[in-house]
Amino acid sequence: MLTAEVESLYKQGHYDQALVVAKKALDVAEKAKGPDHPDVAKSLNNLGALYETQGRYAEAEPLYKRSLAIKEKAHGPDHPYVADSLHNLAVLYKAQGRYAQAEPLIKRSLAIREKTHGPDHPAVAQSLNNLAELYYRQGQYTQAEPLYKRSLAIKEKALGPDHFDVAGSLNNLAVLYQDQGRYAEAGPLLVRALAIKEKALGPDHPDVAKSLNGLAVLYYNQRQDAQAEPLYKRSLAIMEKAHGPDHPYVAKSLNNLALLYQAQGQYAQAEPLFNRSLAIREKALGPNHPDVAESLHNLGALYHDQGQYAEAEPLYNRSLAIWEKALGPDHTYVAQSLENLAKLYRATNREKEAEVLEKRAAAIRAIKR
Repeated sequence: MLTAEVESLYKQGHYDQALVVAKKALDVAEKAKGPDHPDVAKSLNNLGALYETQGRYAEAEPLYKRSLAIKEKAHGPDHPYVADSLHNLAVLYKAQGRYAQAEPLIKRSLAIREKTHGPDHPAVAQSLNNLAELYYRQGQYTQAEPLYKRSLAIKEKALGPDHFDVAGSLNNLAVLYQDQGRYAEAGPLLVRALAIKEKALGPDHPDVAKSLNGLAVLYYNQRQDAQAEPLYKRSLAIMEKAHGPDHPYVAKSLNNLALLYQAQGQYAQAEPLFNRSLAIREKALGPNHPDVAESLHNLGALYHDQGQYAEAEPLYNRSLAIWEKALGPDHTYVAQSLENLAKLYRATNREKEAEVLEKRAAAIRAIKR
């Protein structure tokens, strides 16, 4: 949990100021109480959280690890404070696409919280949500959905139906429904989540931008472009103001707005947005992150649509390789990548190569049904 001053600055989007305060607090705690005191662990966590918010994952990781080690030594391996540090480190790994490292940490955090708090505590809901998101990102929707629903039910009961944390769970469940084409179920959840966030945080908060983006995606998926575009633009403006121009959240907004323009055939507007999104993600997340694969794939598809096959093919291939390594060979994103690459092969008269990819994609789709 952030200190009051750091949390206040964080909630207002003043991340650089919050970082200065958090570093000072860590320095004071280490000098006054020694490097292994639990209060130092709290300061390490605060500083790590701020780095993570800014997409500075390499700087956050050692702070989270050190915080975890201090807490385990001070409180024992099954203390709720340890569960909090496990959660933070797992979320960091999840953001980087390091799912195999994240899963055991989330499960351990969940077990500690259920044992110490009981099954209906908001902290348990948080762990359930994190585990659900991990499964969702790997295309394991049937495992994710009941966890999202249980997390939402706990939060509504414990915190009330209009709490900010409830909005997060509504949004996550809606995204899952969207990916499955269940738009009628997703829409009311997204609208409710946005209303909760705007009331709690004001119209220009980054978390409001996330909900705007989610609702815009719903409209985009239903080809309601006139409703989607202003939401994407508003979300992008909020994220740039709050996080600066080079944050992964900005990259996501750029990517989504570019997809809208691509679908409308406005390729000249889409291309610079895709390229900027890709550059941000490569710099912030590293060259092998699944989000980088998304940007590569989308830029490849843009070139493909315009018949620029020589430009599209290496992007498709690199995207496919990243997704296979990060998400496994049977993920739906891998199937999508195989299908698009097969279309490119057919367009360039490479029928046999295309057939091989199509068969593999069909096999993945059959597994996911």
